[in-house]
Formats: sequence, structure tokens, C-alpha cells
Amino acid sequence: MKNTVLKFGPYGFLVALLIFLGGSFFGQDVDFSIQEVIGYATMVASLSFVFFGIKHYRDKENNGIVSFGKAVLIGMLISLFTATGIAIADYIYTKAINPDFFQEYVEVMRAQGHKEEILDYGSGGMALLMFATVMIIGLIVSLISALVLQRKN
Repeated sequence: MKNTVLKFGPYGFLVALLIFLGGSFFGQDVDFSIQEVIGYATMVASLSFVFFGIKHYRDKENNGIVSFGKAVLIGMLISLFTATGIAIADYIYTKAINPDFFQEYVEVMRAQGHKEEILDYGSGGMALLMFATVMIIGLIVSLISALVLQRKN
């Protein structure tokens, strides 16, 4: 299990980091709703390694067998790598690439009629929020992957 997590986790980390930073850097002039779609697409693409990691473990390391619980555990451990990659990318984006992000975001939200819902997380808080978001989506992907891929004796 450890080998699988240490193989597929870094893949998820790198994909998350590179696509998120690339999309953020090259998509600075894109509307916030489009940036949001790119962000979620990045999360899903990088979390695809959860499925492939569980499948690899089942087929290559465990003789075609994986329990639901073990599959979820593998998926969540891989998700930790992915969530860390996106959190780091988000922190870099809001600190170095676009330090005015929060101000711009607040202006857009106010223009859309939102008032009380606007929170200023700061770069660290936003990175933690992104980490938590990816972990929640990672849990969902892990559960679905475990249901699809589980095989018992």
C-alpha cells in the first residue's frame, strides 16, 4: 500500500500544482466563474490518481483483491498529496502571482449583490480552505472508486 501511495500521490501533487498554477497564471484576465471551473477541473483531474492508485494496488500489488476500507484509505492518502499541491499553488497564486486577488474578488462579489458572505481569508486561510475542499472531493472520489474497484476473495 505504501508503494502505491508514494507512487500515485506525488503524481496527483504535481498535476495539481502545475495545472493550478498554470491556469492561474495564464488565466488571470479570465472571468472569475471561468477560473472557478478551471480550478474544479484541476481538482478532478489531479484526483483521478486516486482511482488509478487503488486500481494499481488491487491489480499489481494485492493479487486482484482490495477491500472497501483499504481502497478508501489509499484514496484518502493520495488525496492528501493532491490537496497539499493545490493548497501550495493557491498560496503561491494569492501571494506572488496575483496579490490583489482578494480585493478583485470582493469587488466582483459586491457587484453581484453579495455583502455579508464575503470573507477575507488571507492567503494562508484560503490555502487551508482549498486543502479542505480538495480533501472533501477526494473523499467522494475515494468512496466511488472503492465501490467500483473493491474485490474480495
